[in-house]
Amino acid sequence: MPTLTAAMLLAAVLGFAVLRPRRLPEAVAALPAAILVIAAGLVPWSAARAEVATLAPTVGFLAAILVLAYLADAWGVFGYLGTVAARVAQGGSGRRPATRLLGVVFGIAATVTAVLSLDATVVLLTPVVLATATATGVRARPHVYACAHLANSASLLLPVSNLTNLLAFAASGLTFAGFAATMALPWLAVIAVEYLVFRRFFGADLAAPARPGTSTPVPPPRYALGVLGATLAGFVAAEPVHLHPGWVAGLGALLLAVPLVVRTPKAERLRATGRIMAEAQPLFCLFVLALAVVVLAVRRHGLDDLVGRLAPHRADLLGLLAVAALAALLANLVNNLPATLVLVPAVAHSPGLVLAVLIGVNVGPNLYYVGSLATLLWRRILHLRDQPPASGTFLRLGVLTAPAGLVAGVVALWAALHLTAAT
Repeated sequence: MPTLTAAMLLAAVLGFAVLRPRRLPEAVAALPAAILVIAAGLVPWSAARAEVATLAPTVGFLAAILVLAYLADAWGVFGYLGTVAARVAQGGSGRRPATRLLGVVFGIAATVTAVLSLDATVVLLTPVVLATATATGVRARPHVYACAHLANSASLLLPVSNLTNLLAFAASGLTFAGFAATMALPWLAVIAVEYLVFRRFFGADLAAPARPGTSTPVPPPRYALGVLGATLAGFVAAEPVHLHPGWVAGLGALLLAVPLVVRTPKAERLRATGRIMAEAQPLFCLFVLALAVVVLAVRRHGLDDLVGRLAPHRADLLGLLAVAALAALLANLVNNLPATLVLVPAVAHSPGLVLAVLIGVNVGPNLYYVGSLATLLWRRILHLRDQPPASGTFLRLGVLTAPAGLVAGVVALWAALHLTAAT
C-alpha cells in the first residue's frame, strides 16, 4: 500500500505538470503531494528536510541562471544572435539558405544551452529562431525543432547546463573543468548525430526555395556579452575555492540588472525590479523541491531496491550503455528530473556510470514530450505563437535521433574515460 500510494502521488504530480490545467503552476499539485507523503509517514520529516536542504543550493542556482538568461535577452543578446544567424544564412554561396541557417542554429543553440542552460534555449532562443527563419524566408520547422532537441542533448557539456547535471555533479566527484573535459566528446558526438539526422529528416523543408526576406541588423551588446563571458569563466574559477556556481550566476545577473534598473524611470524601477525577481520562477523552484520529496517516497518504498538490482555496477562499455538506456527509459516514463534523483544514488560509486546516466536523462527525452519539462515548455511556447508542433513528427524524429544519439554519446564517453585514465 505505501508503494502504491507513493507511485500514484508521483503520477498525479507529473500528470499535472504535463497537462497544467488552466495553466496553473506545477507546484499547485506538487506541494500538497509532498505534504501528504510526510503526513502519511511515507517520508519522515527529518528525511524530507534533509532532501530539501541538499537540493536547495542547486535550486538556488536554477533561479539565478533563469534570471541571468532573462537579463541577457533584455540586453539584446538573443536578438543579436538572430541577426548573426540571418546574415550567415543569407550570405555566401553553395548551400541553400535554409541549410546554412540550420548549421548556425545548431551552433548557437548548443552554445546557449551549454552556457545559459536548456531553459534559455527553449524560452528565449526558440522565438528568436522562429522570427529569424521567417525573416530569412525559409521554412522554420527544422530550426524550431532543433531548439527543442538541442535544449536536451546539448546540455551534456557543463555542470551548469541542466538541472540534471547539477544534481549529478557532486556524485561524479569531478571538478568543473574535469566534467567539461570528459563530456566534451560525448557532447560533440550527440550533436553530430542530431545534425545528420536533421539534414535527412527535414530534407524537403531545407530544399524548398527561400522566399524574399529581410532582417534588421542588431548591434552586438558588448557589455552583456562580456558579463556572460566573465560569468562562464567564474564558473570554472569558483570550483577550486568551493564557491557554489549559484553565487557566480547571481553576480552575473546583478551586473546585468543594475544598469537596466538605473536606466529605468524612477516611477517604474520598483516594477522593473519585481519583474526581474519574478523571472527566478519561485513557484517552479518550489515544484522542484516538492517533487524531490515525492520522488523520495517512491524511492524509499521499493524503487531504490528495484533500480539497485537493475543498474550495472561496472563502467565498461556494456555497463555504460545499459545504465544510459535505463536512464532514458525512466526519463520517458517519469520525466528526467525524477529519473536523475532515482538513478544517481544507485550508481554514485562510479563517476563513469553517473555520467552515462546524464546521457540517458538528457538525450533520452528527445524521444517524446514527457521526457523533459523543457520540451513541454517548448511545445507550450509554439502553441502560444500559433505554430503547434506535430506530435507524430516529434515522435518519428525522436525515434531516429534519441537511440542513435544515446549510443554515440555513450561510446564517446567510454573513449573519453579511457583517454582520461591513460593520461
